[in-house]
Amino acid sequence: MHRRDIWDDDPEQREAEAFVEELGDEGVEPTRRWHHHPAFVPFKVVIAFIGRNAKRVAVTVIGLVVVLAGVLMLILPGPGILAIIAGLAILATEYVWAERLLHAAKTRAGQAKDAAVKRVRGRPDR
Repeated sequence: MHRRDIWDDDPEQREAEAFVEELGDEGVEPTRRWHHHPAFVPFKVVIAFIGRNAKRVAVTVIGLVVVLAGVLMLILPGPGILAIIAGLAILATEYVWAERLLHAAKTRAGQAKDAAVKRVRGRPDR
């Protein structure tokens, strides 16, 4: 039994010449529009690249801004470590290296929490 017999989703095959004859306008050259000019090709390539990668570009920019703000907050007042972790979480949605750094940061934060809890529980009450 053939796949087409079961699903019936294969497109109907047609002769290319018959299809072109249906379209008509044989021998008529298409007019060149301004955006088909060869000078615009590099711009069209860049726009197509940005269109395909818009999400990745946006995530990268936003994540880097948050990480840099976190680094600045290490010097200035603010929750610097939390901002850096938040920036890495944003970047981890697109990049494996950021996911690894985020995992390492979570591990070290857990170790620091455990050390702080151990230190507090080890103190005698005053």
